[in-house]
Amino acid sequence: MAGADMDPEVALGLFEEGATLVLLGVPEGTELGIDYKSWQVGPRFRGVKMIPPGIHFLYYSSVSSRSSGGEIGPRKGLFLSLKPRELILAHWDKKEEDLDFSASENLEEVSRVKAGLCELDSYLGPYPYETLRKWVSLTDKLNQEVAAALQPLSGRVCAFSDVIPELQLTHTKDRVEQNLPRNDTQCQTMKEGLDRLPRMKQREGTELRFSQIPKQTYPAGATPAQITQCSMDLSYALSCLLENHHKEHPLNVLGELQFAFVCFLIGNVYEAFEHWKSLLALLCKSEEAMKERKDLYLGLITVLYHQLGEIPPDFFVDIVSQNNFLTSTLQDFFQFAGGPGVDKALRKRAEKFKAHLTKKFRWDFDADLDDCAPVVVELPEGVTLD
Repeated sequence: MAGADMDPEVALGLFEEGATLVLLGVPEGTELGIDYKSWQVGPRFRGVKMIPPGIHFLYYSSVSSRSSGGEIGPRKGLFLSLKPRELILAHWDKKEEDLDFSASENLEEVSRVKAGLCELDSYLGPYPYETLRKWVSLTDKLNQEVAAALQPLSGRVCAFSDVIPELQLTHTKDRVEQNLPRNDTQCQTMKEGLDRLPRMKQREGTELRFSQIPKQTYPAGATPAQITQCSMDLSYALSCLLENHHKEHPLNVLGELQFAFVCFLIGNVYEAFEHWKSLLALLCKSEEAMKERKDLYLGLITVLYHQLGEIPPDFFVDIVSQNNFLTSTLQDFFQFAGGPGVDKALRKRAEKFKAHLTKKFRWDFDADLDDCAPVVVELPEGVTLD
C-alpha cells in the first residue's frame, strides 16, 4: 500500500493536518479502497493516514478463505466528510462482514488510539496522494450535506440491493389466504412457476435517496399544446425537481450528479448509473433552463468533462440498438446551447466542449436529429384534441 513519491512539504502538511482512519481487525485479503485507489489488505494493515480533509469514499469487499475459493463479496462503501487531524475508528464485524464505526463515538477509546498513533504509524498506509487531483475533479460539487442526504439511512452504499420478500409466506396456507398458487403442486407453465416466486422489495433504509425525477413533465391543467411543448423542453420538470430537492442551493444538483457517478464508477451500483442517465437527460433537454441558469450549465460542462474522461467511448452504446445514449442526449444539449437567448459564455464553452468530444471520441453530434420526428405524448385523462 505504498504511495507515489510526494513532495516533502506536502507530505509534512498531510502528516500534521491530514485525517486518519484506524480500521482494526480487517481480515487479510479483504479488498479495501479510498476514493480512486484500492488494495488487497495485508496482515499488518490497520488503516489509512495522511488523508486530505474533505469528502471521501471508503469501500471494501470481503473475501472468502482460500479453502472456500477466495471469492470476492459485493462491494460496500460510505461517504465520509473528514476534518483536519480527525481520527475515525472502526472495528471489523466478522458476522456482518462490515466495518462498525460505533467505536468512533467512544471518546475514551478514540483518545487512547490517538495517544498510541506513533506505535500504529507503521501499520497505516498513506493516502494515495497521486490520485487526489482526479478524485477532486469528480467530487468538487459534492458537499457533506448533499452526500448525507443521498446516502442510504443504513449508512452503506451497496453494489447489490438488500432485498426481502414483500409478504412472508412461510406455509402453504399463507399462500392460499393471499389467493396465490400452492407450492405443493407441480407447475404446468413457465408463467405459473414465475408467479410462485416471492415478490421482493428493497430492505427499508438501504435505498439510495436520489431526487425524484418528475414523471409528469407538464403543469396541472396544461393545454395539449403546452403538454407537447413541455415534453420537448423539460425545463418545467427540472424546475420541479430543483424546487422539491435543491430549493436553497440549485447547483447542488451537480453534486447529486457526481454522487451518482461515483456510486456507479467506484461503488459498482447500477441503480446509480440509471439515475445519472435520467438526471443528465433532464438537464440536457431543458432549453429554457439553459437561458435562465447559466451557472448551472457552465458547471455541468465541467462536471461532464471530467466524468467522461473516466469511461471508454463505447460504454454508452446500447448493444441491441447500437444507439449511443450519450451522443443523442448531448446532441439536444448542444442544439439548445447554440440557440437564441443563451449566454455568450455558455454558448462558447459548449462549442469547445463539443469540439473536444468530437475529437476525443469521434462522436458525431451533427447527424440528423431523431427528435425531428413527431413527439408522441400522453394526454391527461379527460383532455381531448379537436
